[in-house]
Amino acid sequence: MANEGEFKKTLGLTGVTVNAMALIAPGAFLWLTFQVQAAQVDLAGKTTAMDMWTGLVFALILSFLTAISYAKLAELYPDAGTGSSYYFTEQAMLNESKLSGLARLSKFIVGWTSHLYYWVYPGVMVAMMATLIDYIFQQFGINLSVFSQIAIAVIFSFSVAYIAYRGITGSTMISIVINVIQIITLFVVSGLAIIYRIKNPEHVTFVHKSISSIVIPHSFANMMFQATVAILVLVGFETATALTAEAKSPKHVSRGVILSLIIQGVLCYLFEYMGSCAWLNTSYAVKGPKGHLHHGIGAAAVSSAPIGDMVQNLGNTLFNHMGFVLMILVAISVAIAVVGTTLACMNTGVRVTYAMSKDREVPSFLGFLNSKYATPHGGVVAMAIASAAIGAFGVVSVVNLTAVTLWSNIGTFILYGMTNLIAFVAFLRHPQRNAITHIVVPILGAAANIAMLVAVMYLGILGGGDTKTAALWSLIATAVWFLIGIVYLFVQSAKTNRKIVGLQENRAA
Repeated sequence: MANEGEFKKTLGLTGVTVNAMALIAPGAFLWLTFQVQAAQVDLAGKTTAMDMWTGLVFALILSFLTAISYAKLAELYPDAGTGSSYYFTEQAMLNESKLSGLARLSKFIVGWTSHLYYWVYPGVMVAMMATLIDYIFQQFGINLSVFSQIAIAVIFSFSVAYIAYRGITGSTMISIVINVIQIITLFVVSGLAIIYRIKNPEHVTFVHKSISSIVIPHSFANMMFQATVAILVLVGFETATALTAEAKSPKHVSRGVILSLIIQGVLCYLFEYMGSCAWLNTSYAVKGPKGHLHHGIGAAAVSSAPIGDMVQNLGNTLFNHMGFVLMILVAISVAIAVVGTTLACMNTGVRVTYAMSKDREVPSFLGFLNSKYATPHGGVVAMAIASAAIGAFGVVSVVNLTAVTLWSNIGTFILYGMTNLIAFVAFLRHPQRNAITHIVVPILGAAANIAMLVAVMYLGILGGGDTKTAALWSLIATAVWFLIGIVYLFVQSAKTNRKIVGLQENRAA
């Protein structure tokens, strides 16, 4: 790996943790993903939404298994710089004599896959921001055209990229403010939803007849399908490992990985999904595209922002018809949180790409470092363009948005699965190997991610309706991306006279 000395070590434990927390963003994702989760159906066309909370729990278990592997790798390889899993892979392979010849190929695969996550994910956020702004305008009787939403996506992408360009210190301060705002908001809204259920207004029939209906799985398959979407709301804990070059201590990195997931995943998400599922009732009604009236889960599936509807209902019922004002305030807090999420992922993505550029595995301009702000500005510009394009595609329809969401998730499952395997290899012969954290956890983590990946593919091949269409598009896009990677690897290897398999004579230091 190339020298990372150009980056400034400015981040303590708080800075590392809040940058990862900003990507997880529980204050935003309940608003942004609830409709997608409510609309998801199984192979028979029946809703899987009754297992929304349990799907989140399964995704949390998967995330913690992976988070432990990331944390242990960060402790083992404190010189990872901006490379994260890309660097971990190389070192683990080189330290295992029988696998050392696969070091370059393995790390290229990991690095290339990282782009399916870190470069597609900001595009998903850009699309969701445009959708959110459209919803807010609709509340004032203004319907934005698709062209207007695309314009919003482009402007938002480049605006966030500018913040990323200005440096990680400014990004951290923004992340702290955003985290405080969204956590306060989500606890207030979720608390109100539970109070609504306890008060049990007249003539309201809740979708979940009891709290046990929320927390006990109704179907294992449905729980798995829900987890394939729920993983989107949890990813981001590992981004701390791409900030090693800017962290004051390697311990801050490994601790930040776990802390961010505990705070956002366990304390925030489980509570707010409990509140939203407890509120969901059959008196909630929304007209679908064809004018049909849908109730309960069906209403959430056709609404552009079911949580916005929920907040309006809570405000009208509990605060003397103040629902509209409350909804606008919450929507603004969600928009602020989306800024933080997009920014955090952009910061991580360009840094992993920067590491690959220094190894000549991606075009050199992606490794240009700004002398004033110490940011990889070439990658930031490219990221802004890619995010704008993906976001513009995503705002066209729910199918498109679901497709890019699943595309990002496929990259996440592959990257997380491979990182768990790398952790297993890295500690296989380590003198301080722990049977649980270094062997059992990586194996279970890899198996869980493979299971999630299979669930997405299974849903895509055998599913029906819009869900099937979106899943197939995401699978095709993934195949195309890996085909491009294979071609680039062979062409670049020929140009630089480097082996794809085998030890490199002039490998970067």
